[in-house]
Amino acid sequence: MSSSAQRTTKTVSIIGGGVAGMSAACALAEAGFRVQLVERRGYLGGRASSYLHPGVGEVIDNCQHVLFGCCTNLIGFYQRIDVADKIHWTTDMTMIEPGGRRSVLGPSFLPAPLHGLPRFMSASAFTWADKIALGRAFNALMKPVPRDSMETLKDWLIRHKQTPGTLQRFWRLVIASALNAEIDEIALPYAAKVIRELFMKSAEAGSMGMSTVPLSALYAPVVPFLEEQGGRVLLNTHVESADWNAATSQWTVRTRTGDLKSDYVVIALPFEATEKLLPQLPASDGAGELARQIAQQEHWPICSVHLWFDREITELEHAVLLDREIHWMYNQSRLQGRGGNYIELVVSATRAFAALPRDEAIAQALRELAEFFPRVKEAKLEKVVLVKEVRATFGVPPGIDASRPGAVSPWPNLFLAGDWVQTGWPSTMESGARSGHLAAEAVCVAVGEPRRVLDADLKPRGLMRFVGR
Repeated sequence: MSSSAQRTTKTVSIIGGGVAGMSAACALAEAGFRVQLVERRGYLGGRASSYLHPGVGEVIDNCQHVLFGCCTNLIGFYQRIDVADKIHWTTDMTMIEPGGRRSVLGPSFLPAPLHGLPRFMSASAFTWADKIALGRAFNALMKPVPRDSMETLKDWLIRHKQTPGTLQRFWRLVIASALNAEIDEIALPYAAKVIRELFMKSAEAGSMGMSTVPLSALYAPVVPFLEEQGGRVLLNTHVESADWNAATSQWTVRTRTGDLKSDYVVIALPFEATEKLLPQLPASDGAGELARQIAQQEHWPICSVHLWFDREITELEHAVLLDREIHWMYNQSRLQGRGGNYIELVVSATRAFAALPRDEAIAQALRELAEFFPRVKEAKLEKVVLVKEVRATFGVPPGIDASRPGAVSPWPNLFLAGDWVQTGWPSTMESGARSGHLAAEAVCVAVGEPRRVLDADLKPRGLMRFVGR
């Protein structure tokens, strides 16, 4: 593509500065387009961002976000803006039972999909009956599940005779919280994808990454990256409507602070915000169908409890907490080098905890945390923040794919991005990055210069090269 020509003659307005919008913006800027990235808040990141909390005077992420080795497009976005070295990677997952007993899962010398077997077989968190049941389930998932399957994860688990232990300590905790929904509301194909990608495909695919800096600091290079390519970022800019001029083949994006002209538009917003913008777009035959698809979407909450103690309560960087309402512990003092013995707890896949009053939720989290780390009882709590992200992720019930639109919209030269559009992935940062790259590819096709933007999936390793295709 002729970068210099495109940079001076073809402009793209991207509405929304979350992972989807940023990944689309950077890919298009690299392809030579002049990009205008518009964000209504004063910082980038969307639902995966950080901010200075006025109550405690600390910069916090709105929730701990993790990625895995299989998140090739998110990693590609990080590489594009040169922050890949700010991700801390680990292959170990420590599971702790109330009382403190630990089991550590992770890869071994064995080829995929057997690489996790030795540590799993020695894990005290699971009984022999649990291990046999999980082995039976994993064996059944060696073959991909049809994408159009209407079976729920719960029905499949019953059919494959999963034990109470596997339901509570693996499927409800690891898988349901990864997809942030209850097992009876998860489509089997999405659960199967998580299993295959994280536990079977390869040790690299299942490695877990966490940012060593607050999320908004991670995205800070997006601004200079776009500016160096002739683009710009407009923060605190609220989009009210968009008009299409067929005579000039241009869009006018109207904001509260002025109009933006562009040849192409990418709407990279959550589905609720996209739904609100639809009536402010020109009439189109396909707008009603898009509105119907959006109406089928539903968000699930994630809660995080941020705690600062007067002393260290654990040497672990992170852990999975079993049999309690709190699910994950992240030691931000170790992960991000933060002072103040800063611990973040995450509760996913539950509306009950999100409905608790602030003081009750914090008390319950502290009470449960002490069951895993006794030093909590002697430690003094100096600061605490409860964050309820009520629209954290979209649900993935059976049939949801029919309600996930593609990148091409009903309007000319206008495209869609966001983790909720059709990416083949559940509600993750990877899905957001993929949607941004797919939208960028669609823009390139529209301008008559097709370009590969989507990063390829990791190839299966070991025995997975020969099975389950």
